[in-house]
Amino acid sequence: MLSVSRTAFLGADRRGFFSNRAQRIPAGKSKAGVVRCVAAGERKTRSVELTVESAGAELVDSKSAVGGGVKDVYGEDRATEDQVVTPWSFSVASGYSLLRDPHYNKGLAFTEQERDAHYLRGLLPPACLSQELQEKKLMHNLRQYQVPLQRYMAMMDLQEANEKLFYRVLIDNVEELLPVVYTPTVGEACQKYGSIFRRPQGLYISLKEKGKIREVLKNWPEKAIQVIVVTDGERILGLGDLGCQGMGIPVGKLSLYTALGGIRPSACLPITIDVGTNNQKLLKDEFYIGLRRRRATGQEYAELLEEFMSAVKQNYGEKVLIQFEDFANHNAFGLLEKYSKTHLVFNDDIQGTASVVLAGVVAALNVIGGKLRDHTFLFLGAGEAGTGIAELIGLEMSKQTNTPIEECRKRIWLVDSKGLIVKSRIGTLQHFKKSWAHEHDFVKNLSEAVKVIKPTVLVGSSGVGRTFTKEVVEAMASFNERPIILSLSNPTSQSECTAEEAYTWSKGRAIFASGSPFNPVEYEGKTFMPGQANNAYIFPGFGLGLVMSGAIRVHEDMLIAASEALASQVTQEDFEKGSIYPSFKNIRKISAQIAAKVAAKVYELGLASRLPRPENLVKYAESCMYSPLYRQYR
Repeated sequence: MLSVSRTAFLGADRRGFFSNRAQRIPAGKSKAGVVRCVAAGERKTRSVELTVESAGAELVDSKSAVGGGVKDVYGEDRATEDQVVTPWSFSVASGYSLLRDPHYNKGLAFTEQERDAHYLRGLLPPACLSQELQEKKLMHNLRQYQVPLQRYMAMMDLQEANEKLFYRVLIDNVEELLPVVYTPTVGEACQKYGSIFRRPQGLYISLKEKGKIREVLKNWPEKAIQVIVVTDGERILGLGDLGCQGMGIPVGKLSLYTALGGIRPSACLPITIDVGTNNQKLLKDEFYIGLRRRRATGQEYAELLEEFMSAVKQNYGEKVLIQFEDFANHNAFGLLEKYSKTHLVFNDDIQGTASVVLAGVVAALNVIGGKLRDHTFLFLGAGEAGTGIAELIGLEMSKQTNTPIEECRKRIWLVDSKGLIVKSRIGTLQHFKKSWAHEHDFVKNLSEAVKVIKPTVLVGSSGVGRTFTKEVVEAMASFNERPIILSLSNPTSQSECTAEEAYTWSKGRAIFASGSPFNPVEYEGKTFMPGQANNAYIFPGFGLGLVMSGAIRVHEDMLIAASEALASQVTQEDFEKGSIYPSFKNIRKISAQIAAKVAAKVYELGLASRLPRPENLVKYAESCMYSPLYRQYR
């Protein structure tokens, strides 16, 4: 029997994870059949006929993965892709290394038989605990922590020790743990990343790696990457330039891609592009983990990003999804515009935020009535989020009314730090703001803008807290029976107003949603459950839809499809509680619905490479999702 491991062949050093001891198991030969595989460094698919020794069990199962593949011996789902594998043979993992590998470790859940078969005797206490009991113990321990950052660190430790248990705990307790592994706690984690840094997660590509980025990508042990989340750390949430310490964002986003969207963990790659930082506090911090230099700009920056994008495509192919995350405005729009023509790219701050907010507005219309064209929108904030949301609302309005987008934009107004964006300011506006400059007298502040524009929908994406004052909210309530107030800035401290303020100042009439979570609010005997316009509703399902259809480009119609799918999941019960978003308890089913609608649009636009189209896209999406349940190791 051959005993070359897949990871060893592909260059990943798992330090003895695979052992030749499998040869000692009495076995008869069984024909494994023909499997599709790709040797390292090759792009062509070839057939290899394998003969392996097993204890009577077939190692190849055509039903174990979409399109066939090698049976998932060690328990990792491979459903979302025909995998790049080198299945010359499988061997049995040895004891101590198995317990130190987070992909396959089950801790005390290893059965008596597994402990014998995998040389674990004596390496574990005698007790055998189910995954359910392990989860119960972990949640009990997590709830003892009073400081959110301590919970975050405990969850990261769990991810590094037992991957399947991490995702099981996160999926089963998503409403409680989402604020822990992502916003708002991840913001504090990024600010203190140097101090709490323990083990590297993801790839760090700095200016030192210029000219050899493709070689750096090859250092990552997993080769079948489907989703990359990349940041340069310049605009982390509403916290500003955190440089290399922005890695917490890609790590957190990809955890949600797996937990909420079902993309398998080994297909996810978090990357930080380190070009320096302008944050003087970090540059003086002895624990800072990034380059100690001012942030690169201009040609130096552009050349590094160009090399990175080219290397990703060469290394992982046309279908890898690259999600830009927390880039500053002056880079974000240009990168999206440039690479959307040549790569499968998505900017969550621009497009994901837009899609989730559009979904909330569409759902809210079920409460207040009318179509998009009947309403007037006013934005505080004209950056990535604000202009992205405004554009997608305009596109949907244009689609519904069959009128030019230019006409639809006239119902959408933006206020930036200087005041209302109008024609008289066009000479000083950044290029991405110019299409929102309408004919109107200049108004200097938000309060006055609300009074003269009289919007039905007020959207905050400024990153500046407490800007929806009592005067602003009361003005909205004075000419709207049910004003829609969306306070979207993260983290919680930067929210334009709190849920309690919105409900109190509007006398309980506001339809409110926020970017960060708020607790339920009691007002005059009624309990309001404020909705959260969290991008986690959209991007996991959106990414799954792209991956399962083999999309090669992102189109704006796919974003609208995702919005419509999310809006359709809001129930009457949600509306009665005051929420315009569905419960996160059902997020995996919601993600499957979104993935199906996105994939349908991919096929409709002729941008799918995974053919033929499955008959039932919802069921197909559900079948593609990674499962965190333990498997029996033979």
